[in-house]
Amino acid sequence: MALHIQDDQNDDAIMAEINMTPMVDVMLVLLIIFIITLPVIQQAVKVELPKANSVRNEVKPESVQLSIDAKGQIFWNSAQIDLKTFDGYAEKAAQKDPQPEINLRADKAVKYEYVAQVLAASRRAGLTKLGFVTEPN
Repeated sequence: MALHIQDDQNDDAIMAEINMTPMVDVMLVLLIIFIITLPVIQQAVKVELPKANSVRNEVKPESVQLSIDAKGQIFWNSAQIDLKTFDGYAEKAAQKDPQPEINLRADKAVKYEYVAQVLAASRRAGLTKLGFVTEPN
């Protein structure tokens, strides 16, 4: 409660202080109302909902290990093949649904020409999931 002592000389002076008591009273009443009504609002009707499975059953695509050694030899899952045979394998793999993931492992000493030929053949066949495998430092 604000206490104001007025001078006898200035009886007509305006009180310049704000009385905070009514505002604090209103805030306390609102706080009590919210505390009482919050548990009532959170009560819900208990309903037993049906169960549904919304997760799609995704078939994981197979993974093909494609390797090129330092001499430029191509290996499809550790079976040595030539570039013409790779074209056939790549076309068959591109037609599968889902398309297999091709993990290309190229030796660091291999000429880029061999890697470029494999990449071009993969693109011609329509393979879209092709990744390069490297060793971490």
